[in-house]
Amino acid sequence: MVWTTENILNATGGTLLCGKGNQTFSGISIDSRRIRPDMLFVAIRGQKHDAHRFVQDVISNGVRGVVVEKRKSAGFPLSDWHLQNLQCIAVDDTTRALGLMAAFNRDRHRASVVAVTGSTGKTTTREMIQAVVSQKYHTLTSKKNYNNEIGLPLTLLELSPHHQWAIVELGMNHLGEISRLTRICRPDIGVITNIGPVHLEGVGSIEGVMRAKGELLEEMDPQTTAVLNADDEYVLKLARDSSVNIVLFGQSEKALIRAQAPAADGQEIGFRLILPEQSCLVRIGVPGKFMVSNALAASAVGYLLGLSAQEIKTGLERFRPIENRMNIVHTTSGIHIVNDAYNANPTSMEAAIGTLASLKGPARGVLVIGDMLELGAHAESMHKNLGMMIARFCIERLYVTGDFADVVQSGALEGGMAEHQILLGTKDEIFQDLIRWIQPGDWILVKGSRAMGMEDIVHRVVEWEKQTSSVHAWDCGLRVFEHKNMKIKR
Repeated sequence: MVWTTENILNATGGTLLCGKGNQTFSGISIDSRRIRPDMLFVAIRGQKHDAHRFVQDVISNGVRGVVVEKRKSAGFPLSDWHLQNLQCIAVDDTTRALGLMAAFNRDRHRASVVAVTGSTGKTTTREMIQAVVSQKYHTLTSKKNYNNEIGLPLTLLELSPHHQWAIVELGMNHLGEISRLTRICRPDIGVITNIGPVHLEGVGSIEGVMRAKGELLEEMDPQTTAVLNADDEYVLKLARDSSVNIVLFGQSEKALIRAQAPAADGQEIGFRLILPEQSCLVRIGVPGKFMVSNALAASAVGYLLGLSAQEIKTGLERFRPIENRMNIVHTTSGIHIVNDAYNANPTSMEAAIGTLASLKGPARGVLVIGDMLELGAHAESMHKNLGMMIARFCIERLYVTGDFADVVQSGALEGGMAEHQILLGTKDEIFQDLIRWIQPGDWILVKGSRAMGMEDIVHRVVEWEKQTSSVHAWDCGLRVFEHKNMKIKR
């Protein structure tokens, strides 16, 4: 969609510092490396980088319009820019201005919005909703996990006239964030997957998490609808106090959209989807019975949008796991790696480890984990509990890295694991020991909070295995060649 100077000023309440006339721009970008000359550059001031440093660079590369913060504007050659008819708009806060432009873009399109939040499963649920809704409607969804005050606006700024629904994700680590994001996207349907002990550093307690997630319902229009998890006691508390329309999903009899006889079958889950007037069998190519809840949330949205049971089934069965979220890698030598390294909290840890136990069967199970972050004062006790929980599963080898590695070890030992089963160290030390210890048939789960970068171990093991297999194949070929030559000589 074309943006005019008037659009930008109306959306942001900013001030035109230089430039003449009502110029037009083909889009909005915050990336100085990828912006096109016909786009408007918004200089975001982040925690690590300040894009105001690159404003002159984008102008030198042909960009004709920029949005900057008023406090930074004195450092730019505005008189020269005015003579060049470059447009510079000043605002109090460029991040807030980005959100205001996204809200403006959302308002000028006919597309409706589904917003997903929750302690775990947000991104998977969002992608499942996208898979379902796209069976009938043209949809837009977030790239990666664009779920904060920069990522959400960037998604909404991609809305175009052909989109009918936008499926977005709302994240938080402090109170007030979900409120701001909800005001930007104004959802027609809001989804809360669950409420658990995450981001406790910012919100203090699980009751704080509930209040933070409840901001979605507080900001939604009373005429809109919330899709809520009937199996979660904290979500049900929010449902009782909300003024919006409520649709419940889950295995509870209270749920309108239910799953009957959910079961994990190897690397798939299956269940009978129960809708008010229809039902069908669904099989999804993802491991872990906990995924059923995400699928039910997506089914509830599909039901609200008028999709048939068969259309919902087709969408769910076309869903594929997202990168670093319960991705299973089967190596050529028969080692199985479950890559769930995208993030971690106590709830998702237990679900993932339970899934590993189910997948491996009688084979050996290996767990490679990093710290669970943003738990605040609860961090030590929750890592201790994690270790004790791990000991309840039949895990043959536990590798732990991070500031709380010794706490996890303490819990595991207290729970009954033997000391020789546990190794603490850096990711490099873990990798070196792991490749000496593993053997064909082993199942390895790799998981940790985003900042721990646990997927590095996955990538290194896969690359090592490829090289090892290649060397083995070359060595075998050489032996065959030598053997044939020996026979010829004879």
